[in-house]
Amino acid sequence: MDLRQRPFRSVLYIPASKPRALDKARSLQVDAIIFDLEDAVAFDEKVAARETLKEALDTDGYGARYKIVRINGIDTEWGLEDAKAVTHINADAILLPKVAAPADLDALAQITGDLSIWAMMETPRGMLNASAIAAHPKLEGMVMGTNDLTKELQCRFRADRLPMLTSLQLCLLAAKAEGLVIVDGVYNAFKDDDGLAVECEQGRDMGFDGKTLIHPAQVAVTNTAFAPSDAEIDLATRQIAAFEAAKADGQGVAVVDGRIVENLHVASAGEILAKAKAIDALAKE
Repeated sequence: MDLRQRPFRSVLYIPASKPRALDKARSLQVDAIIFDLEDAVAFDEKVAARETLKEALDTDGYGARYKIVRINGIDTEWGLEDAKAVTHINADAILLPKVAAPADLDALAQITGDLSIWAMMETPRGMLNASAIAAHPKLEGMVMGTNDLTKELQCRFRADRLPMLTSLQLCLLAAKAEGLVIVDGVYNAFKDDDGLAVECEQGRDMGFDGKTLIHPAQVAVTNTAFAPSDAEIDLATRQIAAFEAAKADGQGVAVVDGRIVENLHVASAGEILAKAKAIDALAKE
């Protein structure tokens, strides 16, 4: 499956040092997992976490879930060995934190070779260099690190995320220009389903492919928010049918629900139906 057609609605962080959490993740209805060697792992557990993660991924059992490993920064005492270790385990991609410039990805790629790279976008420098970062040939996806970004911007928390909208949109523009996957940052209040739903709706409206999660309790809300709704599927189906009928009559446009339907609307409708089909296929694997 082409990566852009693959669902990334829910992307759950799992501590690489916790065998029980690693095992539980095998049964969760998430589209992707970030196996975390960085923030979720205590300093004195970081070395052992590499082997714990290798054992889990060698055993596998994660089905069609996309497997991403977040390492510590290359400039830390653990990052270099993390990167080397990931090249020898069953992962789909490696995630580098605090990417500030393409040179950071160059340094990682020298170690990881052909392994796909994802970038954590969580610093002001990274925001300003988003376009150049997104154009890196090894880059496959971007992950918004909104907690670190909030700290670096020294901005206040607002439910509408107004202080960081520019940063989010810079990364969205860069990712879309290069055809990358891009997922939104975490929602920290994992017991607040209503607040999560609002932030998911905002992220979906903006164009994010999905959202990173810190707790399994957030999966259902997020999967629903980033999947095509029944109404969207119905409209897409009718738009395609109406446009095909118009073409058969020699017309270049159709009308559905009082609105013009052109080629671009049909293309969007096709993407909606393809995404719904991919989600159904993923659920059956």
